[in-house]
Amino acid sequence: MSDHARNAFTRPRSSPRPSPDKASGSDARTVVGDTLRTTVDAVVRPPSWHHAEAALTDALSLPEVPIVPRGVWTAGRVGTSGAMDAVRVPAVERYPSRALLLTEPPRAGLDVAALAAAWPLLAAARRGDGHPVLVLPGLMTGDPATVVLRTALRALGHDVSGWSLGINRGPTGRVVDTLRARLERLHRTSGRRVSLVGWSLGGLYAQELARAAPGSVRGLVTLGTPVVRSAPWVRTASGIVDGGTRLLRGAAALPRPWAERGSLRVPATSVYTRADGIVPWSSCRYEVRSRRENVEVRGSHLGLACNPAVLWLLADRLGMAEGAWTPFRAPLGLSLLFPRRR
Repeated sequence: MSDHARNAFTRPRSSPRPSPDKASGSDARTVVGDTLRTTVDAVVRPPSWHHAEAALTDALSLPEVPIVPRGVWTAGRVGTSGAMDAVRVPAVERYPSRALLLTEPPRAGLDVAALAAAWPLLAAARRGDGHPVLVLPGLMTGDPATVVLRTALRALGHDVSGWSLGINRGPTGRVVDTLRARLERLHRTSGRRVSLVGWSLGGLYAQELARAAPGSVRGLVTLGTPVVRSAPWVRTASGIVDGGTRLLRGAAALPRPWAERGSLRVPATSVYTRADGIVPWSSCRYEVRSRRENVEVRGSHLGLACNPAVLWLLADRLGMAEGAWTPFRAPLGLSLLFPRRR
């Protein structure tokens, strides 16, 4: 064999150099593939049960409106077409830390102590005009949990009603039917629209009532409530239950899906705290738009119904004249109770 032929067999064959266009396309596909694998891993193989529950929540519900500030935009990093510019990979929503959860009760005690010190200041809060206000409690609580809140609002001139359904164990058929009827009755007997105040799960009830009967609702304020919109299949299931439970004996005592089809067309204020140890605070924020706002306070989730900042805000929101909604502005003397972040 000649030297030329031997060199042809023994010389290592170099790989052909790709063209610049092919190289950039391969790199782009690699980056996109890595991004997709990272996103799938974060959802399919969450590192803890907190993330697993968050992934399940995301699968079953959709936000009322997209919360953009916490999103991660990948467009422009891989040099792809303009269609990729509309793709957003949202940040993983983390549940509250165990430390925040375990310290909820003592921190709620501090909220009560702060209210006792600030109680005289509420005498200077905006007065009510006597229109009806319906207060809805959180999960596994009842009217006793909101007695301080209702007492303060009643002292400021509001016609306040509790929900009068015992312990809130979730949206059973009885709860849904009674709340719908009570809202209609308050509106009819007073001749005025009703303001809704909901704490945690009670805030979700308030949102569904406002969607179902916007003509009966003056406005709503939620306290530590994840302001999410149920997935379409939940709204479909809710409609099926509404049409069929009357035929089933004893169905009123069973939990049921509750998701009204209407949109939220009344003024809404969501109150949240970044130190919430039960509900992820980022899920308690609306996208800021006309007649919708988020107000941050300092304190715990369990203490929201006794928080002096919350009571001041409620007096301000409920004391506005009907049809004259304006965004909340904390007075200078109470600015420490309301962080400037919005």
